[in-house]
Amino acid sequence: MSVESLKVQIIKKAWEDPEFKKLLLADPKSALKKEFGIDLPADVDLKVVEETTETYYLVLPPEPTAENNLKYVWS
Repeated sequence: MSVESLKVQIIKKAWEDPEFKKLLLADPKSALKKEFGIDLPADVDLKVVEETTETYYLVLPPEPTAENNLKYVWS
């Protein structure tokens, strides 16, 4: 499963299930573990925020470097 398709599933679940949404906003790692079986490493800090009609978020990924070998594909 791709990251993008997983994001879609998480968003859909949050829209359909108020309890999941509440947990996702308060404790995203626990929510993903409980509902999707995804166990993120302890050193990963995951933040979930909710956009509104007046508030939008732009996420800047870390710059790719030789050290972290990140590859971003822009479509």
